[in-house]
Amino acid sequence: MILRIFSFCAGGFLVLTLLLAGKPLVSGPAPSLQLSLTHLMGQQPLVRKTVTYTNASGEEFTISRFRYFLSNFSLESVDGHVVTLPPAYYLVDDAIDSTKNIRLTPVPAGKYKSIRFLVGVDSIHNVSGVQSGALAVESGMFWTWNSGYIMAQIEGHSPVINTPLQEFIFHCGGYKEKDQVLKYVTLPFSQPITIGEKQPPHIQLSADVEKWFLPDTVSFKKIAVIMAPGVKARQVAGNYQHMFNITGITE
Repeated sequence: MILRIFSFCAGGFLVLTLLLAGKPLVSGPAPSLQLSLTHLMGQQPLVRKTVTYTNASGEEFTISRFRYFLSNFSLESVDGHVVTLPPAYYLVDDAIDSTKNIRLTPVPAGKYKSIRFLVGVDSIHNVSGVQSGALAVESGMFWTWNSGYIMAQIEGHSPVINTPLQEFIFHCGGYKEKDQVLKYVTLPFSQPITIGEKQPPHIQLSADVEKWFLPDTVSFKKIAVIMAPGVKARQVAGNYQHMFNITGITE
């Protein structure tokens, strides 16, 4: 391709002709990485409202709502270099299938051996005031009275709960040092993935709701409501940070 640049100089009219070899200056889509999430209860797909489960305390329950934030993604290259991806915040809602598909872009071309992300919203964005998109207060995942986000949320019912509605509500939040529930998750790939100009790799992830209730055993008789930062929220967050697994990779 030939690019002609015209300019004026003191000596008159100057014409510069620059020969460019190679491909035309046409940019394609930025390299990316596709994530898909499946929600499980143990080994079976999660079914809200209509299927009864049993927790590690032997208590029956149903799930009516399951939501959580994912953010602060990074990848580790095969040579150990950590690549931090552009800031992005995703609210995953079991009731909305589209939220279970996440496209990370742009991702620098290279070979990677693991992925890392935060379950929740970092402290900076917890104190950044009114925001939009997944972080909009209209999502119902923001405590206006406490000026902070609910990092993860699960609601349901159990007959062992001694209230008229027999409802449990776990809204886990807290970003300040003594109460913070922010949890980073690192998942290694079974084999390195390559990100470049070809079709983006596709990583299938699972999130197992059963992990909310163990290994630090949660009993609905003892904990039915979490609506503020504190010991109970930290206990449950310490459990659910283990709910993620990679179930497949397609390149």
